[in-house]
Amino acid sequence: MSVIELRQVTKTYHGDVQALRGVDLTVEYGELVAIVGPSGSGKSTMLNLIGTLDRPTTGIVRIAGHDIATLSDRQLSALRAKHLGFVFQQFHLSPGVSALDNVADGLLYTGTPRRVRREKAAAALERVGLGHRLGHKPNQLSGGEQQRVAVARAVAGDPPLLLADEPTGNLDSASGAEVLRILGDLHASGTTIAVITHDMDVAAWCPRQVKVRDGAVS
Repeated sequence: MSVIELRQVTKTYHGDVQALRGVDLTVEYGELVAIVGPSGSGKSTMLNLIGTLDRPTTGIVRIAGHDIATLSDRQLSALRAKHLGFVFQQFHLSPGVSALDNVADGLLYTGTPRRVRREKAAAALERVGLGHRLGHKPNQLSGGEQQRVAVARAVAGDPPLLLADEPTGNLDSASGAEVLRILGDLHASGTTIAVITHDMDVAAWCPRQVKVRDGAVS
């Protein structure tokens, strides 16, 4: 069973704007893949579908074997909580909240007790090299460290699939390289990772590139 499967997927907005045109894509468990294309190519629409944040107009999107068109909003939320982790270009950390609790709060919807959430959060921060920054708040962390907190939050629940949307887009080259190193380590430990990017250097870092242009995959 594939972790991501798109079959003849289309997405139309406002009645006539075709963001995706008959996309086929399969990503197997354990892959590290870049979904790469310029702004407006349709890659963000693909991210929203793969992340179960939107549904296709036509075609089939299966995530971890589940056809997302057949699931209720509650079931989609459960699927995201169990199977998906998200890392965005913007860090989306809560200001005034420690790194530990920013990560632990990402597990709120899993039904995990608070003590266990904080234990998992501490382990995830240790994994990304921030075990010494548990009590630091976002304004006490560099941009690279904030993105590493965001990565820790995404993987604290051990999801099989991590979606990283322009994960180095707001970082200097050294911080970006460190985030890619951490993503590489996570992949080596078994996490399937899809990186959505317009940065050809980031795409080239991934063993597989899926190129998106004008709503189609090549």
